[in-house]
Amino acid sequence: MKGIVYKSTGSWYQVKSDNGEFYKCRIKGKFRIKGIKSTNPIAVGDKVLFDIEKKNDEETGVIKTILDRDNFIVRKSVNLSKQTHIIAANVDQVFLLITINNPPTFTTFIDRFLVSTRAYRIDTILVFNKIDSYEIEERAEILYLKDIYEAIGYRCVEVSATKNKNVDQIKDLMLGKTSMFVGHSGVGKSTLVNAVEPTLDLKTKEISDQHSQGKHTTTFAEMFDLSFDAKIIDTPGIKGFGVVDIDKYELGDYFPEFFALKQDCKFNNCIHTKEPQCAVKDALENEEVSWSRYKSYLQILNGEEEKEHFRTDVWNEDDNE
Repeated sequence: MKGIVYKSTGSWYQVKSDNGEFYKCRIKGKFRIKGIKSTNPIAVGDKVLFDIEKKNDEETGVIKTILDRDNFIVRKSVNLSKQTHIIAANVDQVFLLITINNPPTFTTFIDRFLVSTRAYRIDTILVFNKIDSYEIEERAEILYLKDIYEAIGYRCVEVSATKNKNVDQIKDLMLGKTSMFVGHSGVGKSTLVNAVEPTLDLKTKEISDQHSQGKHTTTFAEMFDLSFDAKIIDTPGIKGFGVVDIDKYELGDYFPEFFALKQDCKFNNCIHTKEPQCAVKDALENEEVSWSRYKSYLQILNGEEEKEHFRTDVWNEDDNE
């Protein structure tokens, strides 16, 4: 039988067959997929072939084959540098939820995520959530970030999941597609999903006052069929996002504003650091390229871990860290 993986809990998978029925499935043996060393061989969204087994009147499935993926989103474990984790497969688009505080989302996280989705050719929409709760200074920061990302071609939407503001825009963008919602714990993913489809009634929790961190409410990625011709993948909150190895000469290609300038660099293998007559560095000096984006680029290029203070660097030009 053929089906799609809707939920993974580690050893068991919920698979929806082509006839619309769900089966509890497991895998037999080890899966090795095109050299990907991941902590999870099968991800939500995978298309699989499986056999039915009957035991004591209970039907379960055994997954035999993973069909070729159109794409997938993979992250490097922040703690286990050699381990990767496939978040989801066969995704049409991703909504990356961003909050200015409670919890803060830093540009390094945004940029690392955008590099990964661009590398795997997945459209990403930036969703600035909780806009009803911000003061003037925080609103200014949202507008500043929107200017940066809209200028390089990313769609940005401001929403308030709790006030149902602009939720209809999200629904319109989701029509006919499989969408994934991603962000730090506490940015309001489950609240927004509930606003999009109230019948799902996903669990939500308040922010932890002690650390301004969200409490994990989603333990495993899970896909849901919605009532308006759309599928959604809800994911656990991601604290950090390690980019899987990308060749240093290709990294700039996943920053669209760098890629657009590449042909004007003196050297065709320019990595925009110490080379003379570099169009990216010239644009940086002329404030045509964002410093926060360039800092994210250097951090990924140098294999550094995510640094949370990078967003505030945008406002402090004397900070050379």
